[in-house]
Amino acid sequence: MFFRLLYDELLAQASYVVACEQSREALVVDPTRDVERYLELALRHGFRISAIVETHIHADFLSGSRELASRTDATVYLSGAGTPEWQYAWASEGAVLLHDGDAFRVGEVLVTALHTPGHTPEHLCFAVTDRGRGATYPVGIFTGDFLFVGDVGRPDLLESAVGERGKARESAYQLFEALQILETIPDFVQVWPGHGAGSACGKALGAILQSTVGYERRYNPALQLLSERERFVSFVLEGQPDPPLYFARMKRLNRQGVPLLGALPQPPRLTLEELQRAGDVWVIDTRPWEFFCRAHWEGALFAPLGQAFPAVVASYVPEGAPVVLLIDRHTLPDAVRELVRVGVDSIVGYVEPAELERAGTLVQLPTLGTEELKRLLQQGSITLLDVRNYSEYSAGHIPGALHVPYGRLPAFGSRLPREADLVVYCQTGERSAYAAALLQREGFRVYLYRGGFSEWVRTGGEIGRPG
Repeated sequence: MFFRLLYDELLAQASYVVACEQSREALVVDPTRDVERYLELALRHGFRISAIVETHIHADFLSGSRELASRTDATVYLSGAGTPEWQYAWASEGAVLLHDGDAFRVGEVLVTALHTPGHTPEHLCFAVTDRGRGATYPVGIFTGDFLFVGDVGRPDLLESAVGERGKARESAYQLFEALQILETIPDFVQVWPGHGAGSACGKALGAILQSTVGYERRYNPALQLLSERERFVSFVLEGQPDPPLYFARMKRLNRQGVPLLGALPQPPRLTLEELQRAGDVWVIDTRPWEFFCRAHWEGALFAPLGQAFPAVVASYVPEGAPVVLLIDRHTLPDAVRELVRVGVDSIVGYVEPAELERAGTLVQLPTLGTEELKRLLQQGSITLLDVRNYSEYSAGHIPGALHVPYGRLPAFGSRLPREADLVVYCQTGERSAYAAALLQREGFRVYLYRGGFSEWVRTGGEIGRPG
């Protein structure tokens, strides 16, 4: 049996290719929307992609199952085990719906579906048995967002990201029951999860990308509570990071059917004059902070090419809005690929950073140090905005600060006061930089507190906590 993990570092997302080396048929698990890498891998090894599976309706990226099926003769296998409102609307295009215990073959590789609700109602895991070697037990399980290395899938997203009230606790109970299936699986069976450290689909995912059922049974904190339901429910619900705003859109599109790409966008190079004539576009400045802060195009968002790049752009740019990237041409293809994975398709062009040297008028983003901040607080002339996660804010914040997590900021813009200067801060300054640039674009008078809460604490600043 052939096995490959394909990993996206920025989304911390794993997809897989499994193939039968006798029949040369291949299975792709949880593909991303840019499907060329799966096609190239199959071609390089002489495989034919005959099957595609999804573990669940994803929230953090757009699925490539529909795209890959349009480029191959592969059969798509989707979950039919969810509640009525969480069924795949595009399954009518010829997909095979699976329920608990259903199985299919890819050559001599047997793939068995296991219904594991909790993270989502329709979630399936897939146990893989290499019948070509005479195996009767699975070699591993694709666990999607059900079981991670060091964590389990968060059960609150239908409530916190999609807005279905009361679903978090109900889903946590479902997750507790579903995890009992691990007691029937041998220790040696490998765990192949859908995410690694850095994903917002869990709160404590390990940096190791693979594990075994036995190792997780022994060392995964959540699995130590499988005999104590209420403690388990409290444990998995508390401390979850605030989901980025774009998660709800990913859920909707993945359920309805992701629009087909055909090929990755090839944005043309623009001059400053062409950018000026482009009208109402969203300029995404990918340069380091020190350059953006000193001088940037008016209305530009700050989104450097790092871990947060796709999430910031997808959360801040309205669906379907035209985007121009301020980026070096050598890094353009990777940026386009990451944006397509989160549904930012309307990339109408790019501008080389060196072009800004010709610009007549650029904008600065003012910053404050600790002493300046304390003086303004004493004068009562500013509004503080804490853009960290709620768990961070509740553990301690600068007294009087409003709380809006940076990944959900566009949903709160209409509630923020425009009559006072806004001072934005996070823990160290990175997340607040994204937020400050958006607020500046929206017309707020905004400053960034350079040191963040870490600097505030280090210099002996007073700490507030929720009442």
